[in-house]
Amino acid sequence: MLEDRVLFIDGEAMVIDKPAGLAVHPGSKTPESLEDYLHHFRFGFRRLPLPVHRLDRDTSGCLLLARNPKAHKRFQRAFEEKKVEKSYVAVLDGVPEREEGQIDLPLGKVSTREEGWRIVHDVKGKPALTRWRTIAVKDGRAVLLFTPTTGRTHQLRVHAAEGLGLPISGDPIYGAGRGPMLLHALSLKMEREGKTPVEATAPLPPTFVNAGFGDVLG
Repeated sequence: MLEDRVLFIDGEAMVIDKPAGLAVHPGSKTPESLEDYLHHFRFGFRRLPLPVHRLDRDTSGCLLLARNPKAHKRFQRAFEEKKVEKSYVAVLDGVPEREEGQIDLPLGKVSTREEGWRIVHDVKGKPALTRWRTIAVKDGRAVLLFTPTTGRTHQLRVHAAEGLGLPISGDPIYGAGRGPMLLHALSLKMEREGKTPVEATAPLPPTFVNAGFGDVLG
């Protein structure tokens, strides 16, 4: 039941734990999406809640929804002004040489008829900044905590693959694609004037547990 995945809710905001495999918006390759299930999240309201940002289809975890149009605009502005704190946990196909650092790689989009589109490092692209630190190492793979400053499409996936030289395990585009992609939106926090912050943490999903990383957060 998707409605059981609500992590935070009040009169204007909701954070849900989006499952991996479900796109936020429909597309040519994702006819089924969260939009098909938003009616489950009305909880007495006439309006459907609206996603404020997006997570990749294969990324699980914290997704912010707005429960009215005014809140949606205000929350989107908070994202644009970098006032939303987000953290992600990911398993990499290897172990970085350092234990922590910062990846500053601008990103751009390329597209070919044969392979479709993807994101690449582009010196003339949009600025993209990610801080990271290693929180565990197991069986030759590192578990990283990512705290992105910007929110570019596929930012963490490309920063892992090109910035660290180690793709996220299971990444079907920038890595080997073996097994499910182990990238999870762990937490989200957004301050609000005159109100308590929107704040939520999503438990590690079964994909991490089944891969042997269910205990990495302590």
